[in-house]
Amino acid sequence: MGNRLIRALIRRMRSRRQSLEGPREIAPVGKPLAVRQREVRFSDFAGVAELKERSGWGKDSLENWERLWRRNPAAAAAKSPLSMGWLLEAGGNIVGYGGSVPLLYHYGDRQLIAAAGTGLAVDAPYRFRSVGLLAPFFRQENVELFLITSAIESVGEMSKALKAETLPQRDYDTTLFWVLNAREFSKAVAKKFGIDGGAAGLAAAIGSLAVKTETMLLSRRPGRGSHDADVTEIRVDQIGDEFDELWRRKLAERPRLMADRSQASLRWHLTVPGSPGEIGVLSCHREGRLAGYAVVQNLMEEKTGLKRCSLVDLLVEADDPGVAESLLSAAYGRARASGSHVFEVLGFPRQIREILARWRPYSRQYPACPFLFKTKDAALHAILEREEAWYACPFDGDTSLMPY
Repeated sequence: MGNRLIRALIRRMRSRRQSLEGPREIAPVGKPLAVRQREVRFSDFAGVAELKERSGWGKDSLENWERLWRRNPAAAAAKSPLSMGWLLEAGGNIVGYGGSVPLLYHYGDRQLIAAAGTGLAVDAPYRFRSVGLLAPFFRQENVELFLITSAIESVGEMSKALKAETLPQRDYDTTLFWVLNAREFSKAVAKKFGIDGGAAGLAAAIGSLAVKTETMLLSRRPGRGSHDADVTEIRVDQIGDEFDELWRRKLAERPRLMADRSQASLRWHLTVPGSPGEIGVLSCHREGRLAGYAVVQNLMEEKTGLKRCSLVDLLVEADDPGVAESLLSAAYGRARASGSHVFEVLGFPRQIREILARWRPYSRQYPACPFLFKTKDAALHAILEREEAWYACPFDGDTSLMPY
């Protein structure tokens, strides 16, 4: 029974973020009104926030909109104004929204203006207009790279119809995870499946025993990493010049598409107003020089009480496996020390996932890959069809950018 419980969770658990998820069903009243579509303005905040909340999203804030569209490093680098997205209006109310967040990317020494789709929400009577909010996103003239990084299956299909392609980086549809607190994990499983009362206690006890036994027998634990790597934790506001130096060295290694990781972009991305998640930055020094860093985020599922610690970013000079394993081991240790019930990893290229595979993780799979892309430049598109051209992880697009 315990193993069946675990397998059922792996099949049914979904990512905490579905930032391009289709709208939840809400009760339609009467016939749909006449609709007009236009670009989002900053003054639309209240109407968009209300729409997203009634569609099941968490609370956004005006401060976060200031961050995303007025203090955005990509907006400062762009040669012309960039769109905030598009919305649908009916009867004087906002009934549909699809956001567009500008981002800086690099391929070798080439800097790219990218846009990440985010927050798609449409009231039920107007759901058939959803694709109309995606179409202008992919037509933006002053954007070179279009990213959809947390799409559910239906949004992925709409994006493909608009000529976007699935990320070629293998296994991006599979999350790896380790159970850190077997009993709390099993209780969360029981809540997810609607088991309560005495049956919930029994299910949690059996599930906990099964997880503990399997973890012990299969050694689902991290390695130690490099003996000469010194890992310490810092705050986001302590990210400094040595991160810029590491980033410049990383860009010079070989051409690979990567989100900008200058200290300014890191601080901007990781400082999310109103976010319930706690961010930790782990820096790794070797012989006095920054050799890599990892970023983790702690969040709790309100409905189940499950506490997750997720790996948001990992950057290592020359892809050094010893430094990478030291940082991953430290991230795992921080997750356990913080009281998280699970430690999970989505994405990252093959060399990182090969290290993680040695720790014998559990895994769960999306119905379809949540990451899609499109470019206007045919030559760049051809490059990005190759797996080795990518370094995709939750630092990309909107996956870890929002407070909900």
